[in-house]
Amino acid sequence: MAEPKDELIPTRATLIQRLKDWQDQSSWQDFFDTYWKLIYGTAIKSGLTATEAQDVVQETMISVAKHMPAFKYDPAIGSFKTWLLNMTRWRITDQLRKRGPFVAGHSTADDTAIGTRTVDNMVDPTGRDLDALWDAEWEKNLLDAAMAKVKRRLDPRKYQIFDLYVNKEWPPERVAATFGISVDQVYLAKHRTTELIKEEVKKLEEKM
Repeated sequence: MAEPKDELIPTRATLIQRLKDWQDQSSWQDFFDTYWKLIYGTAIKSGLTATEAQDVVQETMISVAKHMPAFKYDPAIGSFKTWLLNMTRWRITDQLRKRGPFVAGHSTADDTAIGTRTVDNMVDPTGRDLDALWDAEWEKNLLDAAMAKVKRRLDPRKYQIFDLYVNKEWPPERVAATFGISVDQVYLAKHRTTELIKEEVKKLEEKM
């Protein structure tokens, strides 16, 4: 699927303008639904526990809301993507600071639930590694959001054909046999669903 290289969820000035109105619950809900997994995933891969990552999401959203009335969207100065990254970076750093001095090998029950983090696989929130992680999570988040929207409005059977063939990587012959259809119908379902996802990606780009 062809995807833009710059900013896969380019936030438009129109949305930012709507977010300046605290009473616009619909726009704020859209904003939260689109970005919370991005922030959460970045926090987790920065070495935070699930609970700490949830706090980062909440605190980042609160910070965005507080700064939004005075925020001016000017692509010439910097993208909203970078601005949101900085908001998230500061909240991640705050969580790490609350822990106090790092204790090697220390883990909690919360760590175990998501996999123990070590110094080797943690991303320094103050370094360039977090920028690269943010870019990767940004792209994944857009595609996931688009697929979720398509799944909600597509016939469940058609989406399952697509899911088994594309996401689960079943051979087309196996998918066809499972649903009692021809291999050509599997290819057609994949093509049509892919087109719907592309359309949803485009809508997200225009909206966000």
